Amino acid sequence: MVIPMGTTLKNATLAAALTAILTIPLLGLQLRLDGYLVVLHAHWTPVLVAVAAVFLFQLSRPLLTRSTSHMRAAVKWPALPVLSVAQQRNALCLLLLAGLAWPFFGSRGTVDMMTLALIYVVLGLGLNIVVGFAGLLDLGYVAFYAFGAYTYALLNQYFGLSFWVCLPLAAAGAASLGFLLGFPVLRLRGDYLAIVTLGFGEIIRLLLNNLGSLTGGPDGVSGIPKPSVFGIEMARNPSVAGGATFHQLLGLEYQGAHMVIFLYFLALLLAVFTYFVTSRLLRMPVGRAWEALRDDEIACRSLGINPTRVKLSAFTLGAAFAGMAGSFFAARQGLVTPDSFTFIESALILAIVVLGGMGSQAGVILAAIALTVLPEIARGLADYRMLFFGLVMVLMMMWRPQGLIPARRPHVVLPQ
Repeated sequence: MVIPMGTTLKNATLAAALTAILTIPLLGLQLRLDGYLVVLHAHWTPVLVAVAAVFLFQLSRPLLTRSTSHMRAAVKWPALPVLSVAQQRNALCLLLLAGLAWPFFGSRGTVDMMTLALIYVVLGLGLNIVVGFAGLLDLGYVAFYAFGAYTYALLNQYFGLSFWVCLPLAAAGAASLGFLLGFPVLRLRGDYLAIVTLGFGEIIRLLLNNLGSLTGGPDGVSGIPKPSVFGIEMARNPSVAGGATFHQLLGLEYQGAHMVIFLYFLALLLAVFTYFVTSRLLRMPVGRAWEALRDDEIACRSLGINPTRVKLSAFTLGAAFAGMAGSFFAARQGLVTPDSFTFIESALILAIVVLGGMGSQAGVILAAIALTVLPEIARGLADYRMLFFGLVMVLMMMWRPQGLIPARRPHVVLPQ
């Protein structure tokens, strides 16, 4: 269908006018400090550039539409190979072997970077239960992450509990919080569920920010101790008189890299544990119920499956893994503040699940490593990080909407 030139010109003019209205307050007016006075200055160059770009794009849009339609008919997007279940398992085994050998070949900075990547692996696998398996859109997943981090920080600060005692308590507390939230929230569906969970995540962050007498407010909680090795500290000097540290017992010279390597292996252990538990749950009846609920809730009801219980189980287990990851995050950082648990963290974890492939554990692991490592490699482009991030997501939706490694399940094909 050919659009008349008059209509195209009218649409381009209208789009340019709307662009001017939106960009003048943001780009055209700037506050500058003139001595002790704040003066409003007009800066029209970016506004004119934006208006001209939108006008020319809208004016040439019909031509671009016709050319891209012919290109789509002539050119096919390249397809990545789809790995079978056995191939994914073999690839994960090789990745695990590489992970075990990494601290002995990588530098201290790269080992610490991979520790952060493993935290996001645990978070991605936990959210994959809620979004990928059960089909529930959760935009407030960072709230359980924050709950786990502050659980360890506050229990250690006020009661002196160690990391190994607080780790299961953080997971259990986050699971209880997810269970309590699930009762009123999981009656909603789709966009309504996403909005409510988004509000819940912001409520938790604001509470952490405002309860200064308990959580430290914007300053957070500092001085959080690192985990010990079977009760033995990995510090330069023991905190208790007459005690011995890890390197003293082994007769080694103290090096700061020892703690970094230990935290890496601990994060790897948590990631393997999360993968093992979620894999086993997926093969159990509760995992089948999650997938059935995601595909067709009405059919689940007709088969006698209680959707509320299934949703609560997914929400509770996903929150437990987030609390576990939060507790380890607090131990690794030694400091937790509300600014570490903003909405962008929830968006990043959700992007890991979508980019890797919803319901695909191997894909989530690959996406978590990629989205953590690549920004660290390209630190010179830090100002354009979100721009590249959005571009990659758009290209993925066009090229491979099912994710990097689509979920594959064992199936049987009956003869016709």
